Amino acid sequence: MIRINLEKQLHSSGGEMQLQVALQIKQGEFVTIYGESGAGKTSILRMLAGLLQPERGLVEVNGKKWLDTANGTNLKPQQRKLGYVFQDYALFPNMTVRENLLFALEKHQPKDSVNEVVELMELNDMQHRYPATLSGGQRQRVALGRALVQKPEFLLLDEPLSALDESMRARLQDYILKVHQTFNLTTILVSHDVSEILRMSERMFVLKEGKIVQVGAPDAIFSDDSISGKFRLVGTITKIQQNGVVYIISVLAGVNLIKVVATAEEAATMATGDKVMVVSKAFNPLIKKL
Repeated sequence: MIRINLEKQLHSSGGEMQLQVALQIKQGEFVTIYGESGAGKTSILRMLAGLLQPERGLVEVNGKKWLDTANGTNLKPQQRKLGYVFQDYALFPNMTVRENLLFALEKHQPKDSVNEVVELMELNDMQHRYPATLSGGQRQRVALGRALVQKPEFLLLDEPLSALDESMRARLQDYILKVHQTFNLTTILVSHDVSEILRMSERMFVLKEGKIVQVGAPDAIFSDDSISGKFRLVGTITKIQQNGVVYIISVLAGVNLIKVVATAEEAATMATGDKVMVVSKAFNPLIKKL
């Protein structure tokens, strides 16, 4: 069990904000922190990693206190058994892929530990290449591999796939899920991508202006019981076009383009770029803004 209580005054684009959160996460669970930009999501990860200090706080992992401001306990980042994957990869450009992985090893770890990660992340063919010669997806696989080299108990993912296209994002989601299961990790993901959260996460925390406002299963939070159907797809609106008295809303779900008929009232609540859920109900597709 992981217990987290954190308080910190943050400076956001909207001004001063008091972050005050209390989370409990089960060992081996995959959870997501979801919320608007500036809500404090990345600050929570940085405090867990020891890269940002809260004014008051407690981080207790399986009975061991990493942080307890009440008695002065505060483990250094390198003493916390976690891996952190950043959105911008944060690879050393002057090191090859293998050298980046070796750099992450602890002093007592044998170099053979890198081989397991290379196999798992399918990095064999690029071990001696430099980050600048790799695609975004390849660099993110290296970043994920580097986070795993020390065999962490805890994996922090700060929107690691947001800069990638849909097909590459789906492939890396598979890698992350495989890693989570293979290493029996407790994983915390920060993400804005609804389909990503629905696919990967067991539970989610909705953060608004520094406070947790909702906790639950992603499918329960992103939908409601009044909408049922044979299937549900999450996608992004690419086009809204009037056709007589109705509107045709084009939704990109993965690599599939779906067109849904909507009323003028429904179309007025939506815009290109919105995340929506398309539900098939008795062969009559319905669309719901998320």
